[in-house]
Amino acid sequence: MTTMVSNLELIRRVPLFSVLTASQAASVADAVLKRRFKRGEPIVEQNKKSDALSIILTGRARVLTSDDRGREVILATLRPGDYVGEMSLIDNEPHSATVRAEIQTDVLILGRLEFARCLPENSSMAYALLKGLVQRLRYADRQIESLALMDVYGRVARALLEFASDDGEGNAVIRDKVSRQDLAKMVGASREMVSRVMKDLEGRGFIETRPDGAMLVRERLQAMG
Repeated sequence: MTTMVSNLELIRRVPLFSVLTASQAASVADAVLKRRFKRGEPIVEQNKKSDALSIILTGRARVLTSDDRGREVILATLRPGDYVGEMSLIDNEPHSATVRAEIQTDVLILGRLEFARCLPENSSMAYALLKGLVQRLRYADRQIESLALMDVYGRVARALLEFASDDGEGNAVIRDKVSRQDLAKMVGASREMVSRVMKDLEGRGFIETRPDGAMLVRERLQAMG
């Protein structure tokens, strides 16, 4: 009984849980686990799943994303009351960033099943909106990572891949015309620079403009983006 009371007291201090009913709070308190992370230890890792919501009780953690070469960019700093892992629990995708304890950090961990009990029914509009918001956040994380870690070639390549879709024959094709001006605004570069990059990509065979105006995106462009 002591553990239950202790957990109830802990979750009542977390703003995220302040709206729970008494029965929901009791259910969460019964299921939650407390864990201590040492300085530098990952709480969640980019491109992996943990199937849990982690709420910071004490300490401090950094949200980081990195590229294939190991270069990192800090997206945010988390403090007591903040939480991580909710995006993966909502859309069942791997974590979009790594969260690492900056100092010794105590965390409450709530599993997928218990977390799902606190959500709207997955057939409701509210749940659909949640999934939509998560997808937007993931896209924003990718854009921040791209702007921070990639050169203009890499950012243009990633933007083109975002626009491309399968033509039914295994080819990645951009059917709608993408203006150089819009592309420049997306990648944070000048229109002139984007035009030079596009011309070079076409000259090197990474992209090809078809007679119907559609743009074919070659597979090897994916390695650049």
